[in-house]
Amino acid sequence: MHKWIFVSGVLFLVSMFGTQIVFADYHFTDYQGRPPIHIYGSSLQKPVGLSPQQVKTAYNLSASGGHGTIAIIGAYDDKTIEDDLDVFSKTFNLPECTAANGCFEKHKMSDSVKPSSGWSMETSLDVEWAHAIAPKAKILLVEATTPSGKNLLAAIDYAASRADASAISMSWGGVEFPEEASMDSHFVSKSGAVFFASSGDDGAGVSWPAASVNVVAVGGTSLKLDAKNNVVSETAWAGSGGGVSAYEPQPAYQSGWGIAKAGGMRAIPDVALNADPQNGFAIYKSSSGGKGIWYRVGGTSASAPQWAAIRSLGLSASNEKFYSDKASANYATYFRDIISGKNGDCGYFCSARKRYDYVTGLGSPLTINF
Repeated sequence: MHKWIFVSGVLFLVSMFGTQIVFADYHFTDYQGRPPIHIYGSSLQKPVGLSPQQVKTAYNLSASGGHGTIAIIGAYDDKTIEDDLDVFSKTFNLPECTAANGCFEKHKMSDSVKPSSGWSMETSLDVEWAHAIAPKAKILLVEATTPSGKNLLAAIDYAASRADASAISMSWGGVEFPEEASMDSHFVSKSGAVFFASSGDDGAGVSWPAASVNVVAVGGTSLKLDAKNNVVSETAWAGSGGGVSAYEPQPAYQSGWGIAKAGGMRAIPDVALNADPQNGFAIYKSSSGGKGIWYRVGGTSASAPQWAAIRSLGLSASNEKFYSDKASANYATYFRDIISGKNGDCGYFCSARKRYDYVTGLGSPLTINF
């Protein structure tokens, strides 16, 4: 089905495919990545939001551990990230992670990388929580010069060339474009690292690079704990992105699964993790003046780096294993199946259900070994 619509005064021919909207005149040269991060409530002088221990307990994750390097792909320069990570680590009794001890490395893709307050908030979230979940892994922050498609791909290529990478996290996304399938080769790492990307925070709809067949698309849930940190419920988060790609064909790991209504195309997300800002994660961020503050944040941009850290913990998290595990008789040992909640009003595509759904994928993690 096609129709004409106006966007910013320009007339576009739009193709409606599942829950995806495709702009006919939109191409890779127009692409701009956007970090799907949300701040909830007021900033405070002390931590507010979920702690690393609460998250590890909720998802049955290791108290410590981590192998290789977790590469974080961001844009612009975060000048205070190492100091902010140090405060975060000390607050939650995590191992020190600095350039001096070899745990942290920042790689600028050019000398002209400028700071950006919005992207630096995302950087704090990604770096701090990758370290929180896999505290023995090295953190490599790769800073693209800008969030253009060209510059983000250059940063991805650098991370993919690293022999020490075990996981690569991309907490950003943008509108799909016709050339995207030809770029799948960028998401293949020299070291065999697995790529993870946020599925988006605007509800039903598909974004790239999560749509790539070589990327684990990470959706969002709403996790609720009781006073003793027991899981009360986990439902689909209303902002979680998901749907059917307009350009990427269905990968082999999904073709045998029998995903309803995919029509032979790539379905996203693959997995999920808490992304609800109301039940969000504590992060520490310094202002340009050097004064630090605590925030509670959420979004699928929080889910992707934590899944990358899970990969680092067990060295087994991948789409090929996820779908095989969920098809097994003991799938409940691998995933919490999210069966309620929705991310829009598009019927089947917007509702969580048993097995696979277009809001939370296969579910949230219950192990580090897949």
